[in-house]
Amino acid sequence: MAVLPILRWPDPRLATRCAPVAEDVAQLAADMLETMYAAPGRGLAAPQVGVLKRLFVMDVAWKEGTPAPRIVINPQILWRSEDTATGAEGCLSIPGILTDIRRAREIRMAWTDELGQSQDEILTGFAAICAQHEYDHLDGIVTFDRLPPDQRTAALAAYQDSPRA
Repeated sequence: MAVLPILRWPDPRLATRCAPVAEDVAQLAADMLETMYAAPGRGLAAPQVGVLKRLFVMDVAWKEGTPAPRIVINPQILWRSEDTATGAEGCLSIPGILTDIRRAREIRMAWTDELGQSQDEILTGFAAICAQHEYDHLDGIVTFDRLPPDQRTAALAAYQDSPRA
């Protein structure tokens, strides 16, 4: 396994809609998990490491307890609850910047796991938020894109002034 370099916004690959995965991605997924844990993050999408494929990894539990990694291949969000929450989100590709993003509190998502098995699950709370954030990356959307114009301007200015940019 290897820790991969994480792309930083405004790299154009972060604004690109990804293609479906049609090949074995076991090594890539393992490297992405290692990269996510080293970052240290809770989710990482393939375009963030320069691979424009519909794949992300996430582990919303590892910082508070037992790791529970997920490898999510070719996901589809089938349903989003009307109940939403606004919360601060960070992004490994936009280090040092937290933005308040409104997301559905609950989603139903289907995907293929690392064993090639179809999964279909209702995710709630932080797992739903994290999955939506990573799913956005697969469509070329970053947190800045979810902000109203005035908040986007302020967040962009803060990022550009950041030593991490």
